[in-house]
Amino acid sequence: MKVIIAKNYAEMSKAAADIIRDLVNSKPNTVLGLATGSTPIGMYKQLIEYYREKSVDFSQVATFNLDEYLGLPGTHPQSYRYFMDNNFFNHINIKKHNTHVPSGIAQDIEAECLSYDKAIAEEGGIDLQVLGIGNNGHIGFNEPSDTLHVNTHVTRLKQDTIMANSRFFNSIEEVPTSAVTMGIGGIMKARQILLLASGPAKAEIISKLVNGKINTHIPASLIQVHPNVTVIIDEEAASLLLKKTNQIDCPLSWAE
Repeated sequence: MKVIIAKNYAEMSKAAADIIRDLVNSKPNTVLGLATGSTPIGMYKQLIEYYREKSVDFSQVATFNLDEYLGLPGTHPQSYRYFMDNNFFNHINIKKHNTHVPSGIAQDIEAECLSYDKAIAEEGGIDLQVLGIGNNGHIGFNEPSDTLHVNTHVTRLKQDTIMANSRFFNSIEEVPTSAVTMGIGGIMKARQILLLASGPAKAEIISKLVNGKINTHIPASLIQVHPNVTVIIDEEAASLLLKKTNQIDCPLSWAE
């Protein structure tokens, strides 16, 4: 696991966007696994800027998002399909039929989960999976638990996750309590993983991710065994790491 420390959120976002731009330029039909939330917005803005500068072409790219709220249609302003369309897809030349987000309103949700994993496999698997990380260590909506799911599935959200996401809704009562999410196995099948975190609120969980042991109660810790992981964080999220650099086993570098 390689850890890159950027000075701030903007530099973190650019460093992540640079990795994706370079991958797409080297492999035009790249399959990207994408994430939602406030953390990757800067990365998406930078990628849009690269597209406008004609330094990257998304016309052959396929994407698969990690998750979607159960019960929200793609037209709902807080759905993850709506988020991706408005923050990224509508501003680049990607073909909309090549963008995939799990359906939160499928009549047969189990069949939807199976179909989602099948679609990923038929595209040849995910080349690069972008992840955020919850304060409780969740990736996608794989919440802390004694056991974790391998494949795409429906999960109940922990109360702290609901609380954290309530900032996007008018009230906490409006936040869905369940979601469809790619499983840990699906995430780990990606050929490369790129995890992003910023701000002081993520410092503790980043320290546990980098220095801690693999633990299903910190689902993100499982990426420690993946052969190609890059963690990009800003200095605030890295604050606890910087206090004990000599205790870190993985390589650290600074974004330029």
